[in-house]
Amino acid sequence: MGTEASFHLICDGTHAISLVSAQDHKALLDGNMGPNTGGMGTFAPSHMVTAEMEETIRKEVAEPILKVMADEGTPFHGALFIGLMLTYHGPRVLEFNVRFGDPETQVMMPLLNEDLLPILIAAADGSLPPGEKTHTKNGHAVCVIMAAKGYPENPEKGKTITLPDPPPSQDLIVFHAGTKLNEKELVSSGGRVLGVTAWAPTIEKAREHAYEAVKQTRFEGAYYRNDIGDKQ
Repeated sequence: MGTEASFHLICDGTHAISLVSAQDHKALLDGNMGPNTGGMGTFAPSHMVTAEMEETIRKEVAEPILKVMADEGTPFHGALFIGLMLTYHGPRVLEFNVRFGDPETQVMMPLLNEDLLPILIAAADGSLPPGEKTHTKNGHAVCVIMAAKGYPENPEKGKTITLPDPPPSQDLIVFHAGTKLNEKELVSSGGRVLGVTAWAPTIEKAREHAYEAVKQTRFEGAYYRNDIGDKQ
């Protein structure tokens, strides 16, 4: 047993640079109860992923994978998402994905302190700049997922959505996941409807701003966890 965390790297076939670590809340209900979902919220960075642990993940997991793939003539270019269980015996791999995580990316991107596009182009070209990490802001980000009634088994759809106007903070963005425009009306169209994300110098402030926006965002049957980023 342990704590789950997500570690993302951008790879150019030989080298890789890492993004800020994140922790996902998979269970539907507060206190990590109920069925697993695609993710009910995230926060970044993870205080569990120390600099020493990052080095371990790079040296013992990421770099050997990149080397083997390059040696086999199939160098990997792109986003490598490593799902981890952090245990008393060190990090253990749960899964690999060759994509960005959802909803982890919603908290990683606001903390990125440089343009992502040149990094992706360099990864595609095999020319990532020297360095093991991206430049990140000194702060924290929290994403609260607002889900439809009935999620994850049978989510209701077609509910009118009202967004906060004006938003309670400038450092806030509402990511649309399960939404669509019905003529000029914004309505729900999936299980995880919105990802309300805020960032601030402290995780307490990031949580405060995210939940302020959540409370001002409305659609019938909306459900969200109240403890995202609460117990780190």
